[in-house]
Amino acid sequence: MLEIKNFRISIAGKTLVKINHLAAEPGERLGLVGESGSGKTLTVLSILGLLPSMMDVEGSIIFDGKELVGSPENVLAKIRGRDIAMVFQDPSRSLNPTMKIGRQVGETLHLHTDLSKSAIKQKVIELMKSVQLPDPEKLYTRYPHELSGGQQQRVMIAMAIACKPKLLIADEPTTALDVTVQQGILKLILQLSKENDMAVIFVSHNLGVVQAVSERIAVMNSGEIVEIGPTSTILDSPSATYTKELIGANPSIPDAQELNRLLGTRFPTDRGD
Repeated sequence: MLEIKNFRISIAGKTLVKINHLAAEPGERLGLVGESGSGKTLTVLSILGLLPSMMDVEGSIIFDGKELVGSPENVLAKIRGRDIAMVFQDPSRSLNPTMKIGRQVGETLHLHTDLSKSAIKQKVIELMKSVQLPDPEKLYTRYPHELSGGQQQRVMIAMAIACKPKLLIADEPTTALDVTVQQGILKLILQLSKENDMAVIFVSHNLGVVQAVSERIAVMNSGEIVEIGPTSTILDSPSATYTKELIGANPSIPDAQELNRLLGTRFPTDRGD
């Protein structure tokens, strides 16, 4: 469904990201992991054509048979939110503080469907119920600052899944949340992926979190993929020196077993887990 090949992001002649090949299958959960500055976010932003204009992009990103690199803005605008959606790290910075929640969630439906105003409102309430937000009818008329961090992130997920995208990109979606709320968000993403056969690229520096939600892991270092494979293989028998160092330095790995237990997963290597 998604294939990145012979791909490079550069600025003023300096290479920031270089990927020979990275692919994701329909319904697959792929973890993209690496320390801060390794190129993870630049990689996923390039899929949606959201890189700063001063950055140069070469190579190919094929999504559902379409070439995204070099596609005009009007083509990318039709794909964003409808076929590919993204959940960002900090919902408080992603939500518009001057707009009510219901209107923000409904924007994607307004852009990509022919639903009436009343039908969009009903759909928004259904979406908020599906992400387990309490009392959606009341939340519909509230502003972002009136919600907790976990509720704001669930609103972002409701926006992302409004048009049932084929691919959800989750960029550090739980970093700003406490541990209990993290577990709820991760479980929700897993559930939505399975119910909708939706592929997920889960970006994180936290190997424990990536272990719990991903079938495969791609490890990035200095803008390049240094290792990729099934989750259990990468974490049990890493081959790259960087991966070994990352596992050894990550304090979340000892807690991964407990996180898996709470989420009902264990090294999810197939869609039946």
